[in-house]
Amino acid sequence: MAKAPSAHAPAPAAAAAPHHELSKEQLRAIFRSMLLQRTVDNRGFQLNRQGKIPFAAGSEGHEAVQAGTGMAFQRGRDLLFPYYRDVGLCMASGFPTIEVFYSLFARAKDNGGGRQFPSHLTKKSAGIYSFSSIIAGHMTHAVGAAYALKYRNEHDRVAICTFGEGATSEGEWHEAMNFAGVQRLPIVFVCENNQWAISTPQEKQMAVKDVAIKAAGYGMEGVIIDGFDPIAVYDAVTTAREKAVSGGGPTLIEAKCYRFLSHTTDDDDRTYRSKEEVESHRKDDPVPRFERWLVEHGIVSPADVEALKKDVLREVNECTDAAEAEPYPQASELYTNLVEGAWEPWQ
Repeated sequence: MAKAPSAHAPAPAAAAAPHHELSKEQLRAIFRSMLLQRTVDNRGFQLNRQGKIPFAAGSEGHEAVQAGTGMAFQRGRDLLFPYYRDVGLCMASGFPTIEVFYSLFARAKDNGGGRQFPSHLTKKSAGIYSFSSIIAGHMTHAVGAAYALKYRNEHDRVAICTFGEGATSEGEWHEAMNFAGVQRLPIVFVCENNQWAISTPQEKQMAVKDVAIKAAGYGMEGVIIDGFDPIAVYDAVTTAREKAVSGGGPTLIEAKCYRFLSHTTDDDDRTYRSKEEVESHRKDDPVPRFERWLVEHGIVSPADVEALKKDVLREVNECTDAAEAEPYPQASELYTNLVEGAWEPWQ
């Protein structure tokens, strides 16, 4: 299957040539994943404005990165270390939609018992580790897990660790990258560069244009891709994964995208960037762009697209209603899952 045309122009010296084919079924699955991610995002913001949930973090503009990475993630084998904007990636990697809403509504059925920050997902059976609110805090966990895979000689397994470009300014990012490079670990790093670390633009936090060139300092390959193209993302992550499982060490992938929404529902992005800037990137919106490409290449018909959108909306509506109807955690369980042994933390 041909590669979708890129509207962005990643640095040509770092871009890898695509060589992984995707079936029509896989392309449709990627598109549905992107639609689901956007619909869940919108629902989170709606619920917050209705006063039904306290907080939501959207990922509008990241759909291609997360759906493409999720397609490359090998379920049942790989380990995923997502960051707080990766709800879509988790769903693309096997996290049930209903459990996303258990988390948003802080219900007792949530894997975190309704205690965790909204959308800070985790699911051991799916290989999805808990989100970290501490920027780059999950990266040292990721390289530790990758080291365990290598130490145990567990072949054809990798850790996939994602983060925003803001994380690259943190000490833990450098520590994790250095450890992975020195130990030649089976790990794939994916930077979802949306150009804004909350209210700080990239040029205010680093003196280089591309995050990927930092890879050389840690003895690993750096690759720049169009983060609005899910096929390019899938190809890059799959290539990096193959390299990692063959003993070739880690890869740093920089997927250039854009954040269309505020940082979270608690943020007003109008205070630090113009409406014109945001609108200038809308022409590259990955969801309608990939939809057009699929229709033009006969992968889906306009009728198929409408049917997919209705099916995704049905799923999100049903999950919203079902999760909202679930009970909150009991007050008697407040101190459970805090320490090993007796529930009383002071004993």
